[in-house]
Amino acid sequence: MTDASASSLPAPLARWFADRGWAPRQHQLAMLEAARAGRHALLVAPTGAGKTMAGFLASLVELIDKPGDGLHTLYVSPLKALAVDVQRNLLGPIAEMDLDIRVETRTGDTPHNRKVRQRQRPPHMLLTTPESLSLLISYADSANLFADLKTVIVDEVHAFATQKRGDLLSLSMARLQTLAPGLRRVALSATVADSQGYARWLAPDADADSVTIVTGEAGAEAEIEILLPEDRVPWSGHSGSYATEQVMEIIAAHKTTLVFCNTRGLAELIFQDLWKANGGELPIGIHHGSLSREARRKVEAAMARGELRGLVATASLDLGVDWGDVDCVVQMGAPKGASRLLQRIGRSNHRLDEPSKAILVPGNRFEYLEARAALDAVAERELDLDIFRLGSLDVLAQHLMACACAAPFEEAAMLAEVRSAAPYRDLPSAEFSRELDYIASGGYALRAYDRYKRLASDVDADGQTIWRVSHPKFEKQHRLNAGIIVDAPILDVRFKNGRKLGTVEEYFAATLSPGDTFFFAGMSLEVLGIKDTDLTVRASSRPARIPTYVGARLPLTTHLADRVRGFLANPAEWAAFPEDVEEWLRVQSEKSVLPKPGELLIETFPHEDRQFMVAYSFEGWNAHQSLGMLVTRRMETAGLKPIGFVANDYSFATYSLERVRDPAPLFSPDILEDEFVDWVQNSHLLKRAFREVAVIGGLVERQHPGKRKTGKQVTFSTDLIYDVLRRYEPDHLLLEAAWADARTKLTDVGRLAGLLDRAADTMVHADLPRVSPLAVPVLVLIGREHVAQGTVDDALLIEAEALAEIAMEGV
Repeated sequence: MTDASASSLPAPLARWFADRGWAPRQHQLAMLEAARAGRHALLVAPTGAGKTMAGFLASLVELIDKPGDGLHTLYVSPLKALAVDVQRNLLGPIAEMDLDIRVETRTGDTPHNRKVRQRQRPPHMLLTTPESLSLLISYADSANLFADLKTVIVDEVHAFATQKRGDLLSLSMARLQTLAPGLRRVALSATVADSQGYARWLAPDADADSVTIVTGEAGAEAEIEILLPEDRVPWSGHSGSYATEQVMEIIAAHKTTLVFCNTRGLAELIFQDLWKANGGELPIGIHHGSLSREARRKVEAAMARGELRGLVATASLDLGVDWGDVDCVVQMGAPKGASRLLQRIGRSNHRLDEPSKAILVPGNRFEYLEARAALDAVAERELDLDIFRLGSLDVLAQHLMACACAAPFEEAAMLAEVRSAAPYRDLPSAEFSRELDYIASGGYALRAYDRYKRLASDVDADGQTIWRVSHPKFEKQHRLNAGIIVDAPILDVRFKNGRKLGTVEEYFAATLSPGDTFFFAGMSLEVLGIKDTDLTVRASSRPARIPTYVGARLPLTTHLADRVRGFLANPAEWAAFPEDVEEWLRVQSEKSVLPKPGELLIETFPHEDRQFMVAYSFEGWNAHQSLGMLVTRRMETAGLKPIGFVANDYSFATYSLERVRDPAPLFSPDILEDEFVDWVQNSHLLKRAFREVAVIGGLVERQHPGKRKTGKQVTFSTDLIYDVLRRYEPDHLLLEAAWADARTKLTDVGRLAGLLDRAADTMVHADLPRVSPLAVPVLVLIGREHVAQGTVDDALLIEAEALAEIAMEGV
C-alpha cells in the first residue's frame, strides 16, 4: 500500500482544504488508501479528529471522480440526532464545493412520502439507523436499491456492536453484501478498547485480517475537574442537585454547556432545578428520548444556531453530535464508565487540538470516588472492555422475516449468509431450521393457530427448500412492528388541541389521577384525563412530580469498580480527597474494615431493633438486586426472619429480626444452581424478558393498521402465551431467548457468578456494635426504593446525617 497525500485528492476537495488553510489528517488519508485498495476499515480516533470526514472521504472522492444516480454510500448511526447532525455537516462542504451529491436521512422521524420517494429515487448518500435499514431490506425493490451500493459506514460502532441492535445491523450488512458483493464496510469510534474484536465483528465471515485498522493521532488532554459542594459531599443521593447554583454559574461562564444526566427522570429534575436557579435569564433546554420529535428537533436546531446557553440531556446526545459552540460539559452524578465519560467529554470543544472541558458532579461520597476513578481512567486511556456474545435468536427471527418480505429465499443460501454475520458465525444448522419452523408455525404449542403461520415452504426443481411469506398481510404486519428497541408500555402526553409533547411509561401514568401534576418537557403539567393511549394535560404553575422510568439505571463498569476498591485499600490516596471524604474512609478503617481488592466485606450490626447485614461487592445494581433477593430467601429458610433489602452500585443491605452470625452459607455458589433458576423462572423478570423477545421475534404485535395496542394489551397477550409455552413447550425458542436475556441484561449473572465463586476464599466478616460509616449511603435507601431516581428530598438528607452521626460517633 502506497502512502496517500493531499495531492491525491480530486481538485474540488484539494481546493476546499486549501481555501481553509487545512490539510487532510494522516488517518483520513489512510482511510482513503484503504478504500482504494478495496479493504474494509476500522478507524479508532479521538473525538474531534475528523472521523466523519475520514469515513466519507473515499465516498466523496469516488462520487467526484465518477458521478452516478444510485445509492452509493449508506451511513448507519445509533442515534437519529447523530444522523441529522452528520447530514448538516456534510451538506455544508458539499455546497461549498458545488458538488451534485444528494445527502438525506431516513429514520423513524422521516415523513412517509419522503421514504417512498427515497426508494424510487435514492440519494447518493443515505443516513439511517439499524432499524430503518432493516425495514428498507424488507421491501421487494431492495435488491435494485442496494445493487450498486459501494460503502456502508457504521458510526460509533461501540454503541451497538455488542448488543441486539448490533446483531440486527450485522445481519443487515450480510444481506447487503449478498445484494452488492463488492460492498466495502467502514466503522468509526473514539472508544474502542479491543480493535481486533471490533474488526472481526465488522468483517464478512468474521475475518479480521480483511480489515485495515487505522489509529488516529492523539488529541489535546481533556481538562476534567470534580465539583465539590460549598459545605460537605453528601452521604447519599444520586442527582447532584445540591450543586444547582454552582452549575448555573458554570453555564453563565461559558458559551454553551451540555449538562448530561444518566436517566430521563433525572434530566427532568435537573432541568427544573436549573430553571428555578436561572430565573429565566439564560436560554436553557432539555433533550431526551421520550420527548416528541418536534420538541427534539426544535432543541437540536436551536443548539446548531448557537441560541442555547445550556442543554440538559441524556444519552440521546452523547454520541458524536458536533455542537460547535459547546465549550463545557457537566456530568450530573457519576458517569458509570470511563468510555461513556470520554464520549460525553468529547462534545466539548469538538476539535483535536483544543482540550475538552468537563466537570463531574458526584451525587454522594461513593460517587465522588467513582468520579475520581473515571477521571484517572480517562487520563490513562483505560477504556471499558466490551464483551462480544452470540447473536440473539429473536433478532434472527425478525431478520429472516424481513428477508422473506422482500423475496422468497433458499434455505441453504440464507444459512450461509447468516453465518457470514459475526454474531451468528457458529449457528448450528439445526438451530437455523428451528428458527424457520418457529416463524412458519409459532412452535409446537401454537401451530394450530393461523396467525402464527407467517412463512411457508416449497421445494424447487433442484430439490432446494424455498421459503416465502405465507400471506401478504404478514408483510404489512412485519413493517408495522419491526424494531429492536422495546420500550416499556407508553402513553402519549398531549395538550387538549392534540399537540404531542412526548411519551411517559404506562406504569407511571397509572399512578396519576385528574388534577395531579408532573414535570415533563421542561414544564409542570396538570393531568386532565387518560383515554386509551393518550394522557391529556394542560400547563400548570403548581409543584409537580418527576416521571419515573423502568430499567433506566446504567451499570457500573468493572474497571471503575476495581479502581474504587483500589482507593479504599490505599490510604496514601486519601490526602488528595476532600476532608470529609478522607475522614469518612479513615473512621471506617478504625471502626470496621476497608475491603482490599478482591475481598468481599460483610458487615453485620444492630440498629433500631433490626439486624443488618451489608455486603460490599461493587458489582453493580443489577447483580446486587438479584443477590439481595436470593440471600433474603436463604435467610428466610434459615429462620433469620428477613424483612427486606436495598441495593446500590457498591453494596446491598439486608435487614431482619434475627442476627446473621455466619454469612458464609448465605453466599455459597450453589445458590445459582437451584434457587437462582427457580427465582428467575417464577419472577416478573422472565415474563418481562419474554415480552421483549416476543415483540422482537414477531410473535406479538405492538401495532395494527391505524391503531397501537396499549401496554396492558401487549402485556396480557405475552403473559398468556408465556403461560401456555411454560406448560406445553418449555423448550420453545423464545423462552430460551428470554432466559438468556434475563440472565444477562436483567440480572448481570456473569458478575453475580464471579462474586459467588470468590466469596468463600475472600470473605471478611466484621461483626460490629453499630452502623459503620461505609454503610450509611445504602441504609438511607430503606423505604425509598420506589422514589424516582435522582430525587433527593430533605427527609433523606436528614436521615443520612442522623445515621452518619451514629456511624462517626467519637470522631
